[in-house]
Amino acid sequence: MSFPSNFLWGGATAANQLEGAWREDGKGISISDISTGGSAKQSKRITPVLEEGTYYPSHEAIDHYHHFKEDIALFAEMGFKIYRFSINWTRIFPTGLEEEPNEKGLQFYEDLIDECRKYHIEPLITICHYEIPFELVKKYNGFAGRETIDCFMKYCRAVFTRYKGKVKYWLTFNEINNGTNPVGGFLALGVLNELKKPTEFQSPKDDPQIRFQALHHEFIASALAVKMAHEIDPDYKVGCMQIMATSYPLTPDPLDQVLNQQYNHRMNWFCSDVQCRGYYPSYMKRYFRENNITIYFEEGDEEILKNGPVDFYTCSYYMSFCQTVHNEKGKEVAGNMMGGTSNPYLKATDWGWQIDPVGLRFSLNEIYDRYQLPIMVVENGMGAYDKKDVDGMVHDRYRIDYLRQHIIQMNEAVEDGVDLIGYTTWGCIDLVSASTGEYAKRYGFIFVNKFDDGTGDFSRERKESFYWYKKVITTNGEDLSDIDKIELKV
Repeated sequence: MSFPSNFLWGGATAANQLEGAWREDGKGISISDISTGGSAKQSKRITPVLEEGTYYPSHEAIDHYHHFKEDIALFAEMGFKIYRFSINWTRIFPTGLEEEPNEKGLQFYEDLIDECRKYHIEPLITICHYEIPFELVKKYNGFAGRETIDCFMKYCRAVFTRYKGKVKYWLTFNEINNGTNPVGGFLALGVLNELKKPTEFQSPKDDPQIRFQALHHEFIASALAVKMAHEIDPDYKVGCMQIMATSYPLTPDPLDQVLNQQYNHRMNWFCSDVQCRGYYPSYMKRYFRENNITIYFEEGDEEILKNGPVDFYTCSYYMSFCQTVHNEKGKEVAGNMMGGTSNPYLKATDWGWQIDPVGLRFSLNEIYDRYQLPIMVVENGMGAYDKKDVDGMVHDRYRIDYLRQHIIQMNEAVEDGVDLIGYTTWGCIDLVSASTGEYAKRYGFIFVNKFDDGTGDFSRERKESFYWYKKVITTNGEDLSDIDKIELKV
């Protein structure tokens, strides 16, 4: 194995999935705070009016707000070089409409950043990770209203200015290309076209015209944020963040090839083409035309996009699937929000996400060939039903094997010539699942004693994978072998 000597190993989280303290120290209500719990079999719901007696997991999450020093110390024990986390917009501007930021929110994240720096952990901050203020949804329908751009820029200026000299890496919008899907309208863009009744998270009322216009406004906001960041601190590096929804044609039929190409254009390349290249790709014109979508550009928008390409590319990678015109030959992939047909050569997790490590190598090569920018994989992991063994430890060899295989393929990509600079596993500590709203779907190296029935004391315990990942980081990815039980007792 030959990762670069300065390779950034670490982990990733999101504020709404681990902080809790949802109304503490002046925090406002975000879109995640009105999303109920759910499960693999039952969609969570979006409730514009909070329901008494209904469970909202983001309200408590894993109480990182009061445990962050303990959590950062555990990350440091594993040897993290970088920690990706998000700032919850509503801690800084509770409604998004205030003129001045909330000092207690700014101070919380400054304390968190300082705690990372104390252990020589580089912060990687996502500015907007599914945490748009709900007041902006009610007033402007999220980013469907162009006014939300100004609210976002006010927020960016506050954090860019406050944390100058303490942070190097920023990401503008988490998984921005989720906005190309109906389910991402609310999650990624804050678009909620029905404000009068609860809505199933998996099947919101969708208007593609509104959704893609909102996505355009996020492109503008991202480009303006890149420009602002560079003006405030020339050392800032600002990246995009995409879902890499790797997809293959199911058969050699040329129609499957074209269908897969069209899927990849819309899902995997459209948003990053805009953010990395600074202009709309020509292939989207037909898609917009055939779906009766017109993107309204204000004067100067093309120049804004041209002047605001990102400095580096990041993505989440969990699974892959296939596309086919032969519906009788395929079986729909379970557990994902992007659609697609299952691959007969792959196994799947308990949630139906197909495991495809080689797809990560393939994707990294495709990304680098396209953009020639430094790349980080900032989400990758395996959700599982973790159970403690008789010795009191979670022996999550399945997670170790999943991560090992993906790290091997990342190294293959490095050998292929890809400029891969970092890797942050998703949910490095157990947290609430974004897709299903449950604790049971665990990703972490650290077990958090919190459960979907409301029980648990929030105590933290190291899993077997904790010790394994520590060894991986210590050896810079050279030792991926299993951990012996004797080592766990030391």
